[in-house]
Amino acid sequence: MSTPTTAFVPAPSTAPDDAPAPVPVRTPLPSALAGTTAVLVGGSSGIGLAAGVLLRTVGARVVLVARDPERLRAAADRLRAVPGPAPHPAEDPVVEVPGDGGDERVLTEAFDRAGEVGHVLVTAGGVTGAGPLAALTPDGIRATLDSRLQSAFAVARLAAARLPAGGSLTYSSGILVTRPAPGMTAPLSAAGAVETLTRALAVELAPTRRRVNAVRFGRIDTPLWRTFPGMDSPEAVTTAGATHPLGRFGTAEEAASAALFLMANNYMTGQILTLDGGETLT
Repeated sequence: MSTPTTAFVPAPSTAPDDAPAPVPVRTPLPSALAGTTAVLVGGSSGIGLAAGVLLRTVGARVVLVARDPERLRAAADRLRAVPGPAPHPAEDPVVEVPGDGGDERVLTEAFDRAGEVGHVLVTAGGVTGAGPLAALTPDGIRATLDSRLQSAFAVARLAAARLPAGGSLTYSSGILVTRPAPGMTAPLSAAGAVETLTRALAVELAPTRRRVNAVRFGRIDTPLWRTFPGMDSPEAVTTAGATHPLGRFGTAEEAASAALFLMANNYMTGQILTLDGGETLT
């Protein structure tokens, strides 16, 4: 005698009639970024600049926001020399906006000059506020938190209003958030707050199909990294990287490719993507 079975009956939809359309479906390959415009906050060097090069290679338009006018101009010239399809023949494929990426006036100018913005990448600058707890001051702690967290909020406020459905905002973080080092309480608190903000924004902006993610970078060979004590030569970087699981530090291009993945894949939101060559496994 057979055992009776119960047919599966799907639950009735509870979505309201006026619910927004689902996030668009498109190829998750970087080619999907062709013809889009990306605002890179802190894009004049290191990972941000590398992201600009990769974006131009696939035919995206890039808006660079950075404080140093000379370095910004050099970065823009480099991006204009990248071979690749022009996203909009009548427009400059690279736009320069000098100023503090945490200043909403500067960011508003960047978004206004960009026109329709598809993606935003925020790469952190130098490590500020490091030092033993006993040496920290209230003003110093406040400045460290403001420089990172308030900047992240400033970008988010504009992105929330300007990005289309499927558009993305990507922040940067670092593996020391999960592997703290002495003397890093203030900057790591700020970076950890950005990761929490990433998840909170992903939930808040999901109804409008805007996406928010972050990349938690390991040791990446960038001009900033070369300013750290003992890392001021290629030989020193090679020697230090040899002890890591994959035998070297990451390149800026490898790090930037993670940001492009998050931009292109419309089913990624609220995620903290780790790119560290396996360092956090050891």
